Amino acid sequence: MIGPLDVTFILAVPVIGWLAGALLNYLADVLPQTRKFSPATCHQCEARRTALDFLFLRRCSGCQTPRTMRAWIVMLAALAGVVILAIIPPPAVGFWISLVIFLYLAMVFIIDVEHRAILHEVSIVGVLIAIPFGLWLNGWEKTLIGLLVGGGVMLGLYYFGILFNRWMAKRRGQEIDEVALGFGDVILSAVLGIMLGWPRIFVCLFTAILLGGLISGLYILVMLLRKRYQAFTAIPYAPFLVIAAVILIYMA
Repeated sequence: MIGPLDVTFILAVPVIGWLAGALLNYLADVLPQTRKFSPATCHQCEARRTALDFLFLRRCSGCQTPRTMRAWIVMLAALAGVVILAIIPPPAVGFWISLVIFLYLAMVFIIDVEHRAILHEVSIVGVLIAIPFGLWLNGWEKTLIGLLVGGGVMLGLYYFGILFNRWMAKRRGQEIDEVALGFGDVILSAVLGIMLGWPRIFVCLFTAILLGGLISGLYILVMLLRKRYQAFTAIPYAPFLVIAAVILIYMA
């Protein structure tokens, strides 16, 4: 039999999901431009956006520009994600802790897809979230090893990518601006290493590399078929790390 608190929680879940979507949209609009919590403005006319604009996805009050497709996708995905999280929370951490973690991971996912960047300010927040979570879930030894492996492996791949680009640039006789991995990916991997600990961080990196290779291969194939392929096109890597981390948090 469902008690009063259970009924309240069930009724609150869609509201939490909608608020989470509004928060993610606000942060995705503001952080890449200002790197801090600041008033949101329309990218077209600089008119101020209010909290109600984010809650109800209202058009800009100044130029009447509608919200982007990203804003709608994030809102609906957050709503669905929180409902799923309430129904099937990760066994080891439950609903509320995993909600905080997944909001952070979603923020990284959205900004990297949209701007191909992992902001240092977001990474700092990730460290503050990951340390208590990792110590509680893994203990300090596995947390420390996870940090070293997560950051170390990706740091090695980061420098390998730089050397490979230099070699290819010399061979082709032209500069290559795009890099396979950014340093933000190294920091994110270190954060996930703290969060997941050893050996889960190794599984996370392995899974992310497989997902990245699969998606990149499909992308190249589609672009070749459409005759629009450009060599050395950068593909955001953080989403693959985030997807792998979410899977492993559920398996913790």
